[in-house]
Amino acid sequence: MLLHEAVQFPSSPVHQTMLTQSDIEDLFSLINKSIDRPSPGSGSQGSNRTVYSSEERKLRRMQSNRESARRSRYRKKKHLENLTSQLKRLRIQNRFLKNRLASTMHQHLLLSLHNDHLKSEAIAHMATLSDLCGILF
Repeated sequence: MLLHEAVQFPSSPVHQTMLTQSDIEDLFSLINKSIDRPSPGSGSQGSNRTVYSSEERKLRRMQSNRESARRSRYRKKKHLENLTSQLKRLRIQNRFLKNRLASTMHQHLLLSLHNDHLKSEAIAHMATLSDLCGILF
């Protein structure tokens, strides 16, 4: 490969990285700059360019790290908000289910009492019927 040719990369970045498309393009441009032919001039300019390029990479990396940390804080904040919202929703649902259970248990108690009353009435009616059958037959 000749020095003046640009490095070609796939157009779609790996989706597991946290870099934005702009970050990736910046990194590619830095890589392409570093393999370009050095500009004509004295040797001291070439060494200054290398130092500047290194400083530029360092500054870009720092900026990228700041941006990554900002995105991480944002994701953490959103996750916490989602968990808080879910907690609130589950507490409301839990309260609703507790109230429904208490109501169902109360209905069960009332129906059990009513059922016991009906059973005792049935026993009394059976006794009356038995007495009537004894008189008639």
